Amino acid sequence: MNQRILLTGSNGMVGKNILEHPKSKEYEFLTPSSQELNLLDQKQVRQYLLLHKPDMIIHAAGRVGGIQANMKNPVAFLSENMQMGLNLISSAYDLGVKSLMNMSSSCMYPRDAVNPLKEEMILQGELEPTNEGYALAKIASTRLCEYITRENPTLQYKTVIPCNLYGRHDKFDPLHSHMIPSVIRKISEAKSNGYNNIEIWGDGTARREFMYAGDLADFVFFAMNRFGEMPQNLNVGLGFDYSISEYYKVIASSVGFGGGFTYDLSKPTGMKQKLVDSKKLHTFGWQHTTSLEQGVEKTLQFFMDKKND
Repeated sequence: MNQRILLTGSNGMVGKNILEHPKSKEYEFLTPSSQELNLLDQKQVRQYLLLHKPDMIIHAAGRVGGIQANMKNPVAFLSENMQMGLNLISSAYDLGVKSLMNMSSSCMYPRDAVNPLKEEMILQGELEPTNEGYALAKIASTRLCEYITRENPTLQYKTVIPCNLYGRHDKFDPLHSHMIPSVIRKISEAKSNGYNNIEIWGDGTARREFMYAGDLADFVFFAMNRFGEMPQNLNVGLGFDYSISEYYKVIASSVGFGGGFTYDLSKPTGMKQKLVDSKKLHTFGWQHTTSLEQGVEKTLQFFMDKKND
């Protein structure tokens, strides 16, 4: 009988990429919508777990967005993500679910931490203000998983800390999306409208590590088969980064935009660098396979197909 896995957030980018992966057919996935399982309602969460009895939970649900969305809605980013994580993890613990993979975020790391960011740096300094609420919620879930594993070593509640992600099923709404899908849309529209220049927030020198979401899905299946060996908290990323300007240039090349760039120095850019340390990941035995150019091409194709539907 196939292992039964509850995947929260199955309708989001990470969830859809997990379900699209060829190895997903080897498992029985429970993929409730937010109407079928409201993670903000602890009573409903407990009832769902009692009824379906999953062997493992992959918690990928959450309220997500870029800098603008985080700055505009800090209350929701803190309270909703906090409630979802604590409701699900504490209920799973109470009901004896053996394994839980908690999807977290590299925004948990201190804003002034030395890069690359090591797993041990969580709560070692002040957070980046532009996404502090989201980060606090993710830290709470991560710590709860640590406490549970410490109290009861027979339970494996572990946290995956991906770098920034992009890919198929991403959001391309400029007000709510992360950088790469937002830039794909912006440059595509600039080309369609015949613009000669594109505005970049900040000076373009801030560095970011973006991994293709299909690669994270590949990691998930790799880790599920070796969950006992996986460290308690594990960064999952590329091990290197690019400047914002470099991302714009790669995307412009894929779109076929030949214009130039201007820089709006009045806009926030967030942390100057956010690169996760990949030493434990490589020791664990996994690394990404999709290059930035390949990932942008696949994501652009998804965006164009979606636009033409």
